[in-house]
Amino acid sequence: MVKKINHIGIAVHSIEESASLYRDVYGMHDEGIEVVEEQKVKVAFFAVGESRIELLEPTSEDSPVAKFIAKNGPGVHHIAYEVEDVCAEIERLKGEGIRLIDDVPRCGAHHTQIAFLHPKSSGGVLTEMCQMQH
Repeated sequence: MVKKINHIGIAVHSIEESASLYRDVYGMHDEGIEVVEEQKVKVAFFAVGESRIELLEPTSEDSPVAKFIAKNGPGVHHIAYEVEDVCAEIERLKGEGIRLIDDVPRCGAHHTQIAFLHPKSSGGVLTEMCQMQH
């Protein structure tokens, strides 16, 4: 079951150009930049309370985030909910008839295990389930 909102992902053309809004204007704590090769993105996290904003910059033209920006422009890409056990959550969601993009977890930023739900099964919102590694 969902524990909390872990982060909201925002697709951007450039983290360097976008970061100052979150860091300098909003005063959020900058948690650094990381490249997630498997997903062809560079990400930056900004802490706000118990949640974070994740800026997603594509590192390749064929990145899913590059395709999202080409189709929709920069903006909100996904919402991520933190769960205790992403494998159990995948099975629970399958049992509920939810359409998944990921039938098995994959590696996400900050050593998380993640799985995405298809927007057609989650109210039109790309939804990520993520498990923090302890």
